[in-house]
Amino acid sequence: MSTPMVQVKDVHKFFDDLHVLRGVTFDVQPGTVTTILGPSGSGKSTILRCINLLETIQAGSIHVDGDLIGYKEKNGKLYELPSKEIAKQRSSIGMVFQRFNLFPHMTALENVMEAPIQVKGMKKDDARAHAKKLLKQVGLGDRMDHYPAELSGGQQQRVAIARALAMEPQLMLFDEPTSALDPELVGEVLAVMQDLAKQGMTMIVVTHEIGFARGVSDQVILMDHGQIVEAGPPAEVFDNPKHQRTKDFLSKVL
Repeated sequence: MSTPMVQVKDVHKFFDDLHVLRGVTFDVQPGTVTTILGPSGSGKSTILRCINLLETIQAGSIHVDGDLIGYKEKNGKLYELPSKEIAKQRSSIGMVFQRFNLFPHMTALENVMEAPIQVKGMKKDDARAHAKKLLKQVGLGDRMDHYPAELSGGQQQRVAIARALAMEPQLMLFDEPTSALDPELVGEVLAVMQDLAKQGMTMIVVTHEIGFARGVSDQVILMDHGQIVEAGPPAEVFDNPKHQRTKDFLSKVL
């Protein structure tokens, strides 16, 4: 096995007295898709936010591509990284949220161009060419000059995916990317994600889309009450679950 792209080790997270993550540990190999399932409040989205440094952890460690996320180790002690270093780490991790969070006053093309120009210092012409390529990749070559209000929810989410890809991340995180969409628009977003998986993008996906989890994932993780209940290949988890909690959850969603 190669070195994992993501190593989450014994991670704990509190919100005041609420113990949200309770010793979460898992690895994600490069070029694979890990899907995280579980009921609301199980900690699925929180672990994504911790990987992307949107939340700090109280114990444990997270490594992405061998780098300790959010901290540096010196003489056996951990020190929080300065905000500039955190921003640099975060720039290599793409994240797509439930809500699209596009800039309403910018076209699809301008939304995708913005971060490479502002964060990476990319020249405007280069950023425009790169953004056009990405929008074509997600099937929006004919919608580049449209504003978010002129796009469907599925189209807006595909712009959001292109925007995340514009930073050329080594890891993509998806936090329930289809949950805010009308049912008939879900498929077009999942198709883009399937294409990314085929291209070898390392992905961690929090989702309720069981068909996607079964068909695209290399690893499925079931979380409940801040802990991993079960993890393994889709065929194992879906067809031969070992734990009663997994069986109970799947009986409600399958």
